[in-house]
Amino acid sequence: MEQGSRQELPPPAPFYRSIFSEIEEVGWEHLVRSEEDLSSLSFRILDKNGRAHILEIALPRNYPESAPSIAADVPYICDIEWSKSSKLKNIVQQFREHLQKLQEFWSIMEDIDRNLWILDPKQPSLATSYRQICLGNDCSLLLNVYARNAWSLPECRFFGPDSTVNLLRNNWRKNSRKWTKDKHFHENLAILLETTLPRPHTVSNKNDEQVDCGICYAQYLPVDDEFGDNSGSAPDYTCENLSCSRAFHTVCLRDWLRSITTTRQSFDVLFGNCPYCSEPVAVKVSKCS
Repeated sequence: MEQGSRQELPPPAPFYRSIFSEIEEVGWEHLVRSEEDLSSLSFRILDKNGRAHILEIALPRNYPESAPSIAADVPYICDIEWSKSSKLKNIVQQFREHLQKLQEFWSIMEDIDRNLWILDPKQPSLATSYRQICLGNDCSLLLNVYARNAWSLPECRFFGPDSTVNLLRNNWRKNSRKWTKDKHFHENLAILLETTLPRPHTVSNKNDEQVDCGICYAQYLPVDDEFGDNSGSAPDYTCENLSCSRAFHTVCLRDWLRSITTTRQSFDVLFGNCPYCSEPVAVKVSKCS
């Protein structure tokens, strides 16, 4: 009874020194959060196309004898190859290689979002592999793209009036062999369904919504000596999450981050989360601070 209720002792000092050394190898600028006992670490990793990913690494009590577990906002996670001599940098490298394999999948999902009228989800994450697409005439198509083989014929399900849905379903079956990697994803869909697909519904208004700063709700900062070189400037920082892309004045974002208790400062950079989508953001501290 007493043994079961006994609290676990914190890791010894050499454990902390070892983990700090491994974080240094990865780069402190990539660390976005960590538990006090270093049982969990989160790193921000950019893929080759600039997409930001948060890699969460959970360290077991007997690390590095036992392999860590990882989680990330991806359609499927990679299997980590691990040995007693492995380090955090090896996990990050394997995760980068995994991201490389997923580039085609994300390019296809972006092609769908850019060219078709998406009903659901409104703000898809990088792990989301489905899209519900408006086909017109009260019909829609639920697509599931296979992340491991993104260019294969997707799984689909039709919704709408039976007469129209039956025609679309028959066209899909009849033309399925015409699916090819030589055409864009949305072009393949139009060929298989033998119909013109509606374009995005609100694309013309999207840029207008992003003109103002997401914090002060103004397009330009006041002309005031208080803002120095930023006086009268337009938003100059954009959230890197493609589903958000909210614009901010760096000055406003910096002040907002300072008001949040979870914000972390490393040297002259503030690390925190976007006020709208909670994706990581980072801004430099002003020289006059």
